[in-house]
This record gives sequence, C-alpha cells and structure tokens, in this order.
Amino acid sequence: MNREDAWQLLTEYTKSESLIHHALAVEASMRAYARHFGEDEEKWGAVGLVHDFDYERFPTMPPHAAEGARILRELGWPEEIARAVESHADYLDIPRQTRMEKALYAVDELTGLITAVALVRPSKDIRDITKIKSVRNKWKDKAFAAGVNREDIERGAAALGVDLWEEHVPLVLEAMKGIAEELGLAGQAS
Repeated sequence: MNREDAWQLLTEYTKSESLIHHALAVEASMRAYARHFGEDEEKWGAVGLVHDFDYERFPTMPPHAAEGARILRELGWPEEIARAVESHADYLDIPRQTRMEKALYAVDELTGLITAVALVRPSKDIRDITKIKSVRNKWKDKAFAAGVNREDIERGAAALGVDLWEEHVPLVLEAMKGIAEELGLAGQAS
C-alpha cells in the first residue's frame, strides 16, 4: 500500500480536520522513525496515516482500532499494517512486537502533546518551539493537555529503546515542524 491508498482510506472515513491533522502528524513522525531506523518509510508512513481512520465511525474503545484492523484486512491491506493498527490500542491487549508497532505507539500520544504546546504559543507556530524544555515544562503540568497519556509516551519510548527527552521528543517535534503548514501549525496566517 502506498501513501495515496492510505490518504484515500483516511479521508473516506475521516472528515474532522483535527483528526486528519493528527494522522498527518503521526505519519510524519513514523516516516522520521523509519529513516532513523533504516526501515520502509512508505509503509511506516501509511501506518501513521491510517492508525485512527476508523475513529469517527467507531469512537468507543473497543471497537476503535479493532474495527479499523478488520476493515484493513477486508480491503486486502498487509497483515503487518492491520496488526500495527490493533496494537496501538492498549485495551486490545495485543503485544507490540515489531519496531513499527512500537514506534506507532510511541508517537501517537506525543503528537497530541506537541500540538497542544504549539497552540498555546502566541504565534501558534510549531516552528517557534526551539527548546525541548518548552515541551518538558508543559509535560510536567498535568492539567495541560490532560487527555494526553504521559505514561503511554514514556512506555512507548522505552519499548522503542530511545531516550524520551534526548531522542524521542526532538525527533517527533522536528518531524512535525517539517509539515507545519499541513498541520495548521504554521502560525497565525495558516
């Protein structure tokens, strides 16, 4: 499956601009990790795009992710992509085994935190986040982006074998900065 296939599936099932932005952020982060690990960037990017494609139709947990994986299988998508979609949902109790599955879990919640950090900046421009300390300070404030599960992010980085603050947050932040316009995080003018 390629990016066009993933984009078509995502936009067929997802109309919410914020969910599409989330999918794009996860895609960019997955592509960055694929490059980092020397993996298949197209496949990892596709997983990032489709990981939550079913959320608007199946917002409860479960069936979210389980239904997405079922639909992917019915459409003939590779099993490793369907399994990655399932494994990113803790409540399905599917152990993350591959590096791709671990990366998806590690970046999913973090993209939401970084988006929130960008949106509270006066400029609303993710590219203005020049220090990881800005993210870390918001991380410590449990009332900030309270829906972001910080424990999931920590577990994800550990399972992936990357340091949370020295490697993980910087890699995801830079990946998201690279598509600031598409994310609606390029400042007031975007």
